[in-house]
Amino acid sequence: MQHGFAFGPQINENAVLFRLWAPLAERVLVRIEQRGEWAMRWRQDGWHVVEVNDAQIGDRYKFVLTDGFAVPDPASRFQPADVHGPSELIDPTFAWQTQGWKGRRWEEIVIYELHVGAFTEAGTFLAVVEKLDHLQRLGITAIQLMPLSDFRGRYGWGYDGVLPFAPDSSYGRPEHLKMLVDAAHERGICVFLDVVYNHFGPDGNYLPRYAPIFGDRHESVWGKGLNYDGEGSRFIRDFVIENAIYWLSEFRMDGLRLDAVHAMKDDSDPHILLELAGRVRSAFPERHIHLIVENEDNEAALLARGEDGKPRHFAAQWNDDIHHALHVAATGEVFGYYQDYADWGPRLSRALAEGFAFQGEYMQYRGRPRGSPSIGLSPSAFISFIQNHDQIGNRARGDRMISSHPIEAIKAIAAIYLLSPQIPMLFMGEEWGAADPFPFFCDFDEELNAKIRLGRKEELKRLPGFEAEDACDPTAETTFRSAKLRWDKMSENSAIGNYYEQLLRLRHQVVVPLLADASSCVATYDPDASPLRLRWQMDASSLHLTANLSNTPAALQGPTEGQAFFSVGSTANNSMGPWTVVWSLS
Repeated sequence: MQHGFAFGPQINENAVLFRLWAPLAERVLVRIEQRGEWAMRWRQDGWHVVEVNDAQIGDRYKFVLTDGFAVPDPASRFQPADVHGPSELIDPTFAWQTQGWKGRRWEEIVIYELHVGAFTEAGTFLAVVEKLDHLQRLGITAIQLMPLSDFRGRYGWGYDGVLPFAPDSSYGRPEHLKMLVDAAHERGICVFLDVVYNHFGPDGNYLPRYAPIFGDRHESVWGKGLNYDGEGSRFIRDFVIENAIYWLSEFRMDGLRLDAVHAMKDDSDPHILLELAGRVRSAFPERHIHLIVENEDNEAALLARGEDGKPRHFAAQWNDDIHHALHVAATGEVFGYYQDYADWGPRLSRALAEGFAFQGEYMQYRGRPRGSPSIGLSPSAFISFIQNHDQIGNRARGDRMISSHPIEAIKAIAAIYLLSPQIPMLFMGEEWGAADPFPFFCDFDEELNAKIRLGRKEELKRLPGFEAEDACDPTAETTFRSAKLRWDKMSENSAIGNYYEQLLRLRHQVVVPLLADASSCVATYDPDASPLRLRWQMDASSLHLTANLSNTPAALQGPTEGQAFFSVGSTANNSMGPWTVVWSLS
């Protein structure tokens, strides 16, 4: 039995209740393959409903609109023949093996972002299960899956999904995803899911044919914004919020990462983000549920904590400022948005200490001020990283730093983000120094593919390489194939793997207990210090960072504070060698 979902089929003991919110359609039929058609009863609230006694698990069906056009269920649980095919009735029950799982506390989290299709050669949910023991040994406590909502084609990043309740069939069946979640929980690993509530993909979204899903008030890079605040907006708000609850309950996900929330425009009160967060938290009071945002606007209010120290709305935001500053320090690249981090030292110090490097200051790349004051927020309100799908995929060839920059620099910046009080996130393969690229890829028809090629060049024209003749074709299967991790290379880079294991072991032994026990955390830093020096005061303990992120030695102004528990590089005679990082505790 499904529990309280208004969208999608309701499977009862002897019948199935089919439901479609279609206020723009005068008449709707449900057509079940090899069974027949049933007229649906129209209600004044825009719903069309019918109960079918003969329907069974495994049946495939579509809704037939007034003009005879047949569409899949917008709340389909599975699309075995892709987005234009029929929806399949799925049994929601599952024999979960891991009993009593409540999740993990936020300060314990070490995230590992992965793309199911590129993570292994098979590219399936069940193939991910085979790699969970590796992630457990590494010290990963949460995997974050790139979007799964059914999208058009054989491969894609997932951000062009059109059927948000249906795991994409290229990865396997819904029960296979549940097996993955169950296996992760058995190993003490949480599962987070990336969800997209700012737009629908360009192919396979039939909702506008029968429902006012888009509004005229707001625009985004994808066109008209979703109708979160106009007439009929209650439907799309409930559709999105119920989708979030569906993933967390039906699949026992432990958290969600909301993509580009700055594009979720809403002038009503409460904002859709606040309503979603509130209803999700109310739905799971007994579990550790973690909500994450990606937000170019750096809105600190979304990350506020209550008097008990727990998030009022969202647990954390991806901290692009940390990435950009560390990237410039390690590579010297200052093109595109990196130009605003050319003076990376003060930017990095502020981002490590306060969260946002831009807290209302003018950002040249954006051409306007960015951010709001974040000083005083918990460091755990920010997720730090040196790789993710965007920061690799936004490069013309999807290349990783390690393919063209010294390993000493990469080890130094890895030591900073993996041991800082912020929540760390690795990208798949990073832990063994994988050089496999991760370019953007998708699979549409040729007309749409041509538009995608031009659109990518236009979107990222301020970054180098996208006009080059040898830039990756995002629609080519070879581009997708190039993104697959080559696990046979892992043993060749065992030194890097051991280094990452050491760092994460220290994080769990030293940093996590500090975060768990601290009632407050106050960071201090000198923005002009060289080498970098920061201090986090957590009750009676202080965490110290001293770092020289350069190719040349740097003079130390006095000894490093506290007792060192990690160092990489060299220190001697009041001097720090190139790419030296020291973490200490007092």
